[in-house]
Amino acid sequence: MKRLFSNLLFKVFLAIVLGIFFGQFLPESINRIFTTFNDFFGQFLNFAIPLIIMGLIMPAISDLGKSAGKLLLLTVAIAYGSTLFSGFSTYFAAAGIFPQLLATHVNDLVQISNASPELTPYFSISIPPALDVMTSLFLAFVIGLGVSYQENSTLKLVVKDFQTIIMQLIENVIVPLLPLFILGIFASMSFSGKVFSILSVFISIIGVIFALHILLLLIQYTIAGFITKKNPFKLLLAMLPAYFTALGTQSSAATIPVTLEQTLKNGVSERIAGFVIPLCATIHLSGSIMKITACAMALMILRGMPFDFTLFAGFIFMLGIAMVAAPGVPGGAIMAAVGILQSMLGFNEEMIGLMIALYIAMDSFGTACNVTGDGAIALVVDKLTSSGERK
Repeated sequence: MKRLFSNLLFKVFLAIVLGIFFGQFLPESINRIFTTFNDFFGQFLNFAIPLIIMGLIMPAISDLGKSAGKLLLLTVAIAYGSTLFSGFSTYFAAAGIFPQLLATHVNDLVQISNASPELTPYFSISIPPALDVMTSLFLAFVIGLGVSYQENSTLKLVVKDFQTIIMQLIENVIVPLLPLFILGIFASMSFSGKVFSILSVFISIIGVIFALHILLLLIQYTIAGFITKKNPFKLLLAMLPAYFTALGTQSSAATIPVTLEQTLKNGVSERIAGFVIPLCATIHLSGSIMKITACAMALMILRGMPFDFTLFAGFIFMLGIAMVAAPGVPGGAIMAAVGILQSMLGFNEEMIGLMIALYIAMDSFGTACNVTGDGAIALVVDKLTSSGERK
């Protein structure tokens, strides 16, 4: 029971249920308490996002650069290419599916737009961020790249210490408070009478994303099978223990031993598997970018916000880089993406809350997609490097 209540997915599910109940049955005065907390927490998130970006991206880039070599560059290029492929294929699939799919929920959309006035907080505290998102992002690139070329840099130690502080902030403050934040959002939506309309739309979105992530794995292993001249279905079946382990742990890092063992069973050399699998657990998040891209587009359609390929192309390229910095905790990838959602797509506090709820609801499947795809990358890297060595 203790393990169940410590699971973030269960906490989010409980928060959604309680939020719906509170919004329906508790008086406005009580629900405004949650709205007040959400207003403060939203301000705190706006303040923390630039710091999170710098604290995660600076050490990630510096660590990648310090051991630069052909194997590292090849693995990073393939992992980033796989992440981008997932993002762009998701965009085209969602652009073709979601407008028609959400049109079937036209009555739900009308109910959402005609909902009662929102709850207002009792008071509001403004916490301006020290840097804007784009400034912190590019500053993180500059410092991270600069530090990566320094052999004995004091700044590198500072960057590592700052990363520790940010990880503590995420793990001990932000992630534990996310369920309460989500509870407040659903209480507000329930109070205004639009929560059930939104939930019915959510179920359809989650179904489409699940189907897309299975299709993505089939594509990844078809390519890996073609390059290695092996049966892609046998390769994918061999990775199922890693897939189901990730479903339970919701952590790419925690699944590394199983992913490594199954990758070796697929015939990848120990040297390549031992290098690629731990690295890709950090930098390859094709499942995560799929969820974020699809959910972002769905919410923009629901809100009537305009979007086009140019907007999402820039968003996907930036998101692919931000995914490298995602911490290895449940919900870490969406926290790394919040700043880009705000700065590039114009998401407000409520949309960010809905994104977090949707993301965490599918977190296990996204993580499973990530780690299973790592095995495909290891197969490709092993084939390309072994071919080069023979030459």
